[in-house]
Amino acid sequence: MDILPGASVKDLLAALPLDPLENRILLCHATGLSRVQLITQAERPLLDAEAARLAALVKRRLDGEPIAYIVGRREFFGLDFEVSDAVLIPRPDTELIVELALERLPGGGRMLDMGTGSGAIAVAAAHTRPDARVTALDVSDAALDVARRNAAANGARVRFLRSDWFGALQADERFELIVSNPPYIAAGDEHLAQGDLRFEPVGALTDHADGLSALRTIIDGSPRHLEPGAWLLLEHGYDQAASVRALLAERGFSEVQSWRDLAGIERTSGGKAPA
Repeated sequence: MDILPGASVKDLLAALPLDPLENRILLCHATGLSRVQLITQAERPLLDAEAARLAALVKRRLDGEPIAYIVGRREFFGLDFEVSDAVLIPRPDTELIVELALERLPGGGRMLDMGTGSGAIAVAAAHTRPDARVTALDVSDAALDVARRNAAANGARVRFLRSDWFGALQADERFELIVSNPPYIAAGDEHLAQGDLRFEPVGALTDHADGLSALRTIIDGSPRHLEPGAWLLLEHGYDQAASVRALLAERGFSEVQSWRDLAGIERTSGGKAPA
């Protein structure tokens, strides 16, 4: 799309071909103006460099790139998070597991977030509950770099470890809560080639198997690192709740149940660790 220098902010907001919210986000990003300034400076003309930046940003979005990757930011649980193509984009539905975790984490409790990615779950929990001792694991160094910056930017105290699931933990290390949003899309699932998922790190989306292998690993290993009766909470696919509940029950977890996300889908399941 051609964007001529000198066009006003007001005219561009009406002319850009994207969703109105995305038009505002990209215009703010290209010009450095805040959303309030888009209103108060509606007649302000774009400079040459701003017009070129905006045209490039709009093209990227029209090509399908997620808006969060284009601007490098995403809001989650009321906090501002850096995102890049090294991590999944935090989604509103994942706020459910944070809410469930905060309800179940005792005062001064130890919480483990497995496969932390951008650090969204761990940072949101640690920011809300500064008394908690939060540990976050990921196998990706690039993801951990993003997560560390997000913790620092949001004033959240989180201990980060590079780990292939439980590998970096001490054998006797235990927690009052374990949470995870692991890869749960089955290999070959058509959704991997659609929408935003085309741009997100494939290793954070799929287990390259049946979609349950990472969930099995976490469920099987969690009792060794959970205090008796402590909760394990897992985010999973829209059609996996029954399978995850069965895996939890088979491993001896009690009070096994699932919770629905904003769309009414059973998105998170969990249970209490066996004694």
